[in-house]
Amino acid sequence: MLKLKPKFDLNRDVVSDILRKEASVCRVKEYSEAVDIRILNIERDGGILYSWKGATGTTRIGKYDSSSKQNKLLYTFDKQVCVSSCSLNKEETLLAVSLAQNTRGYDRLNPISKCLTLLIEIHPINNTKVLKAVDCRVKVQFLHQDTDRRSVLESHLLLLTEDGYVDLYHVLLTKQEGYRVVMANPERLSRTAERIVEDFCWVQWDGHTQRLYYLTHKDKFFLRCVQFYPNHNCETVLELPLEFPANSFRTVKFANLGFDHYHTERPEQDLVRMEVFTNRIGSLCVCYSQPLKDKQELIYTVVLVHKDCSKKFRVSLGGDDSPRKASQLHPLFIPIGYYILVYLQGSILHCINTRQQEMLCHSLFLCGTDANLGLQSQSSNIIVLHAEEEPSGCLLDLISGRIHTAELCPAFLLQILQSGTSSRCPSSKTDPQRLAALHCLLVYMGNDPNLELKIIEWLCDNVNTFESFSQIQEFILASLYRIGYEKSLGLDKVLPYSSVFDTKVVPVCLLEVPGVFCITELHIETVFKGKARSLQGFWSELQWNTERTKYLDAAPNPRYRPSHIQADWDKLVAERFEKRPSSHMNHMEENTKKVLSMVDTWCLDKKLVPLFQEEDHQQRALIGLTVEKLRDHLNRHLPRLGKKKIDSLVVNYVAKLLELIRHMLESVWLKYKLGPRALSLTQQGSPSEWSVFHFMFRILESTQGLCLPLPPGYHTLFAVFAMRCLPHHTFLQYIDHGFLQLTETFVSRLMTDLDNSDANERLKFSVLKRLPQDMEQRIYHMWDHPVSSASISRDYVRTLLEKHNKNKGFAFTGRDKPGFRPEFLPLTYLAKILSDIEEQALNPFEEQENVDAKFVEETALKQTLILLGFEKK
Repeated sequence: MLKLKPKFDLNRDVVSDILRKEASVCRVKEYSEAVDIRILNIERDGGILYSWKGATGTTRIGKYDSSSKQNKLLYTFDKQVCVSSCSLNKEETLLAVSLAQNTRGYDRLNPISKCLTLLIEIHPINNTKVLKAVDCRVKVQFLHQDTDRRSVLESHLLLLTEDGYVDLYHVLLTKQEGYRVVMANPERLSRTAERIVEDFCWVQWDGHTQRLYYLTHKDKFFLRCVQFYPNHNCETVLELPLEFPANSFRTVKFANLGFDHYHTERPEQDLVRMEVFTNRIGSLCVCYSQPLKDKQELIYTVVLVHKDCSKKFRVSLGGDDSPRKASQLHPLFIPIGYYILVYLQGSILHCINTRQQEMLCHSLFLCGTDANLGLQSQSSNIIVLHAEEEPSGCLLDLISGRIHTAELCPAFLLQILQSGTSSRCPSSKTDPQRLAALHCLLVYMGNDPNLELKIIEWLCDNVNTFESFSQIQEFILASLYRIGYEKSLGLDKVLPYSSVFDTKVVPVCLLEVPGVFCITELHIETVFKGKARSLQGFWSELQWNTERTKYLDAAPNPRYRPSHIQADWDKLVAERFEKRPSSHMNHMEENTKKVLSMVDTWCLDKKLVPLFQEEDHQQRALIGLTVEKLRDHLNRHLPRLGKKKIDSLVVNYVAKLLELIRHMLESVWLKYKLGPRALSLTQQGSPSEWSVFHFMFRILESTQGLCLPLPPGYHTLFAVFAMRCLPHHTFLQYIDHGFLQLTETFVSRLMTDLDNSDANERLKFSVLKRLPQDMEQRIYHMWDHPVSSASISRDYVRTLLEKHNKNKGFAFTGRDKPGFRPEFLPLTYLAKILSDIEEQALNPFEEQENVDAKFVEETALKQTLILLGFEKK
């Protein structure tokens, strides 16, 4: 499920360098003693702080620079000490160290205390200041503020204690002799301390975002966040109530504040394990778990602040009676992009979609051996490193000293799509797994063209729709959604994401995942705090996302559903059929031109499939209508984005839709190696062309079900394949049932390319009778055949009679009989009328000659007999 890439290896990047240094100190060729190296902390710039036991009975602290791949010695203690917490300021002039009481028989620290916290000048004067000497654990962490100032003469240090308070030290520095940087007034450091948190039972530091999350408890548990700004000011910006049992935190918990190798709590004492994850565009997730209930059931909660809801999951472990270690009582929470992976080694892997959380089927759930992440160590030895800017997660294996970037593995997800029922996890349904895997591939990983080709190949091989969802509809909507999801989280509930939302009755297998029970709580009590100034950056986005979610939850139909424009589309088709030009139609055409102008920028010389080479008025109108309706919907629900941005988003959206369909066609064209012969109407289709026709039919069926436009030219190409692959009577049924839309380009080719054999004559005449009147007039002139000539003559005569009737009027004894129509006039009367107006009429075939009355009489007689039923067509 995860693809692990090595980012740091303690043995490779650090140990070999340390052994060389110790050999130099001892003046030996090789140093073979154990150095007992331990990772202490990872700073915001990626620098890794570590300590090791020196050859001369010392303890040294060093730093590995991730950018230069170099190691640097920071400080040396003259005896072996136990470093439990360590942090380095950005300028590398101050080192904060928390030393634990030595419990291994060495000399005790003086004064005797459980923890001694020091602030050390590391360059060039090794001046040391004691900050704390207490009988509780202390964590230290420098703030790393972004600043444009070249020379910073102040540092700011957080000091967090097991007694439940947090102090902020403001350390002023000064330069001596032009290059020495020392503390300006070390004896007054304690007076600079500012108490920013008074009481907490759990705390987490996020160095990349400079945020401190902490949990307090009096009558109720509250999660609060302190944001540190570049100007060194800080304020509480968030308050969130959480539900925990009263004794959930027996001891204070530290998260993401370095690695204390001298204080390890027993896992069975951790009643709650909790972490907070954020994403830079405004999402915040609070994840916590409770111990296994009788070791058969796992309970964990994910609070989606940006979605204004919380989801509590209760997962059955499937009757697994195997004994579990204490380290396996809690799952790992691993953030990867906007997914949160909940991992219990050897049991479950739940890949939770934090943006589309409405239905369980958009989150991937695996169990048994399918849930193996491929991690070498036990999950209790794996530390999740927080990095908001990283799309992939970072995992630290404390035993091996390796750091890996963890990404979702596309090959594994493709395997889920391509596999049948899972023999390894027989209780799971395949449709929810496939749907979740498909959306993860398309939305989260969809920027990879090679991956998209593999998905299209899977679509070609699985053209039959699944029982619970249409894979082609999911491919189209999820790929289109990817265009806008990175721009604003507000689009999550506005843009169409899945065809599942468009169905009136959602299949039961998509509503329920076996073994997973979920309780959703809507409208959590999130309180955003701030001073007179408004919240900025991430917090502004998060607040807006939360408020927008509340509005969209209350608004009717907030998610745009393409199928809802069907009524407007039918009305637009009626306007076109009645030939009523309007400003609205002109506006639709302008929308279409914007979309097709983007489509025209594609590399036309590389196109394999002949699309966008004709005027398809019906599809052009649907393109324009889609742009208008989606634009209106976004302007109504997301006015904050601005009309210009929305207009650009919508045009890109519809252009991408046309590109996706073209991409699918070109992929299947290449797959079956079709050439120009596939466009000939005179040959029967091959099995490969039948497969292409079937795939095109599925695309047509999927787009019609959602009322989505097709590229102009699609119906022409589809009709060509239908003509080659289907019997004539089936071909006509496709037209009658609306699956085949006859275009002028196709019918013109049909009339000119096919000969006038008896079968082709019947086909052509049947097609002509199914054409709309305006197209029929143009097509008749292209067919050199008596039927076409007869129709032209009949239309010509009807026009003359209508003009004569309007101008002069006439009476006929049979006109009052039931069922009488002008087309059934006796031949003698018809000839008389024609002779009267012959001199004034123009021949439709040759303007300067008179009408061939003999030909017209014979044609009219034949048509009269046909209409009266005395002669067959």
